[in-house]
Amino acid sequence: MDIMHLVYAAILGVIQGLTEFLPISSTAHLLITERLIGFSDPESVFTVMIQLGSILAVMWLYRRKIIEVITGLPTKPEARRFALMLLVAFLPAVPLGYFGKHFITTVLHESFEVMAWAFVIGGILMLLIERFRPTPRVEDASQTPVWRAFVVGIFQCFALIPGVSRSGATIYGGLLTGLDRRAAAEFSFFLAMPTMFAAFVLDFIDIKDSITTDRAAEIAVGFIFAFLSSLLVVKPFLAFVTRAGFMPFAGYRIVAGAAVLAAMATGYLQ
Repeated sequence: MDIMHLVYAAILGVIQGLTEFLPISSTAHLLITERLIGFSDPESVFTVMIQLGSILAVMWLYRRKIIEVITGLPTKPEARRFALMLLVAFLPAVPLGYFGKHFITTVLHESFEVMAWAFVIGGILMLLIERFRPTPRVEDASQTPVWRAFVVGIFQCFALIPGVSRSGATIYGGLLTGLDRRAAAEFSFFLAMPTMFAAFVLDFIDIKDSITTDRAAEIAVGFIFAFLSSLLVVKPFLAFVTRAGFMPFAGYRIVAGAAVLAAMATGYLQ
């Protein structure tokens, strides 16, 4: 195998890990980078498999909470309430993701214009939400009321559009329903576990027969780098947004979207 394929796999793994839990859209970053470096990913096999690295990273970081909830389900009301909170937030995206999967992957994932405008519009919305968000009423993500969790789940549906960002959409929803910055970001991490795992299983069923031994090395490298970079980014991100807010990410989204539009206009990105 060409060593450059492994280098590209490592780069894409880092991009996946760094962007998955930031409100800037990992899917759009991966698709755009793959096109720019000429990385071939038939049926998105590589992209699907390395996402598992990010899933496992956040599950590892919150392993104590996961164990506490699972073991407490039979006897602890707070564990059952936490599980219900996540279930209610998870469900809205299920029918849209299942029935809209073909359109999303074959149409939206091929449109860099959609991604660019999603970057820009999402950045503008983030600026407005930071400026006009309601007074925070929830400081602990695990204590999010069920109705607020459902609203966040509705917002997560917008993340099916590449460029919107799953974490960004859920954070928007959290801020608008009265979660403070840290709680909104952490709730996004909690919700990522069932959402990303379900998406991975659904995608894996479709592409399992396309995983060949020739691609195993690329997938392994991408998976490892996605796992490690996700481990490194989650806690610092929480600390950063607690202190500085989401304005820097809003600015990045707007600039990135404008750059993609410019690249398309000049023919550099097609």
